[in-house]
Amino acid sequence: MVGDAATIAAIVEASRASDDPVVLVAAALFAHDGDGLMARAGNRAATTRDRQLVAIATAHLRGDRDLVDALARDHLVDHPDSVLVAWIAGASHRTTTAPHKSTSNQELS
Repeated sequence: MVGDAATIAAIVEASRASDDPVVLVAAALFAHDGDGLMARAGNRAATTRDRQLVAIATAHLRGDRDLVDALARDHLVDHPDSVLVAWIAGASHRTTTAPHKSTSNQELS
């Protein structure tokens, strides 16, 4: 999903002025204030697709791999173009702790 610190910084910066749940969730995966961004994403999620994204990202940040797998599979059946959910599903198998707290850029490329 990302290749370098500048890209991550741009996503996090964009989240400060955004109400888009996708942007907020993407930033929450990497920002130190990820919990606040996830709360904003949850408040802004108006569609089923956005609510599912928030639920999947929340499960990922909690380290609940089984729930991520189940929710992501269902989501991707209906929304196969959801690159962020596909990335979260893959990342949940590469990490055991909350990504926005301990994931290195190397793991994200």
